[in-house]
Amino acid sequence: MDNIVIEGRLIQVLTAQEGQSTRGAWKKQDFVIETSEQYPKKVCISCWNEKTDELSKFQLNDNLKVSVNIESREYNSKWYTDVKAWRIDQLNDSAPVSNNSKANDDVSGVSFTSDENDDLPF
Repeated sequence: MDNIVIEGRLIQVLTAQEGQSTRGAWKKQDFVIETSEQYPKKVCISCWNEKTDELSKFQLNDNLKVSVNIESREYNSKWYTDVKAWRIDQLNDSAPVSNNSKANDDVSGVSFTSDENDDLPF
């Protein structure tokens, strides 16, 4: 999965968390966006360290385009999935969202960019 992009309206910003690890100080903040398709979905996304400062530039109800990495890990026989933002951009409300069919397959507000010529995003 290369270049996963989620577009939606910022509906909630959760309280920032801070701490210390062996690598030094860290900061994490989660936020929720709601996609704008026929059946909207809410997605909770995490941003870390300097991305939390970037998040503070946006306000509730702003339309965002968020590039994310999705990763799952196992702990005590249970699986946990993280959706981590690595880029956050504000969408221009007056401009239509581009749908480049050669590069992006739009599935429920999430677009996947792939070098393969498959019709499916997986």
